[in-house]
Amino acid sequence: MRGYEQIIDLNMKNKNVLIFGGLGFIGSNLAHRCLNLGANVVIYDNLDPNSGGNLFNVKDIKKNIQLHFHDILDFDPLVHHITSQDIIINCAASTSHPFSMREPRTDLDVNSRGVVNILDAIKRFNKDVKFIHLGTSTQLGRLIYQPADENHPEFPTDIYSANKSVSEKYVLIYSRAYGIRATVLRLSNVFGPRATINSPEFTFNNYFVGLALQNKNITVYGDGKQKRNTIYVDDAVEAIVQACMNDHGIGKTFFAVGDEHHSVAQIAESTVKYIGSGKVTYVPWPMERKVTDIGDAVISNMKFKEIFSFAPKYNLQSGLKKTAQYFKTCIEKYL
Repeated sequence: MRGYEQIIDLNMKNKNVLIFGGLGFIGSNLAHRCLNLGANVVIYDNLDPNSGGNLFNVKDIKKNIQLHFHDILDFDPLVHHITSQDIIINCAASTSHPFSMREPRTDLDVNSRGVVNILDAIKRFNKDVKFIHLGTSTQLGRLIYQPADENHPEFPTDIYSANKSVSEKYVLIYSRAYGIRATVLRLSNVFGPRATINSPEFTFNNYFVGLALQNKNITVYGDGKQKRNTIYVDDAVEAIVQACMNDHGIGKTFFAVGDEHHSVAQIAESTVKYIGSGKVTYVPWPMERKVTDIGDAVISNMKFKEIFSFAPKYNLQSGLKKTAQYFKTCIEKYL
């Protein structure tokens, strides 16, 4: 495999990169990486509490980036900030599955209408920009075959996943109809530094980390045998950067996911082991969570790896160790 630096160092230098949702988990890690690669980074975020943004995520780079507090639902400021960009990455989303079921209209606005705003602004005012949109593996719903690939049917079981599925199709339509240089990357259970770890509303494995760091019980529903794909955030960020700098993915969707699959129970037990505290307890399924659970989620990343020559560098063990190192120095900023 070619090294990351060999592929992207030269091309990212002095690129103007706009990250929607750049104060959130993935967006802030992406901002750090792009800055290190020589990019001029602009973060655009409204600190929506349903999206997990945190100003501390960019404390160490705040003087080296531009930071703008706006909402992607407001079209005029959106237009103003996209015109001079070389690369736009959409990490902005209302990311809570349970919240989407309680407040479907809010989720619809952010995860669908907001994406159309971005696409329409690009079409009208910066058609040559490279655009990366982040989707999710949960768009598929319950799997019909395993491992699932990009051709798998989509029958999402919650509003968030449904709107992410719809917004992905908007991106592909704009790419094909108007020649926008867009790529969709579907991620799965990303974990690591700068994640939201204080609420079960967000990614379950990051919440497990937060509980373990506080030496609390990690609650697993049922026997926890359902399998999940996990990927450490540095690997997810590297996948995004490679998609930014490679035109072979234009107009296409990829699973940019990890190589490993673990049961929810294994993830919980490993979190306790490698964080060094906490305890796992097993309880019956709450009905409202049972009806949206998708069972096993075994996903293939072969299409992405074939085109982008990418392979994750971290496994669950090494990723959890690095995660623990980060949060133990600043845990109070995330609780």
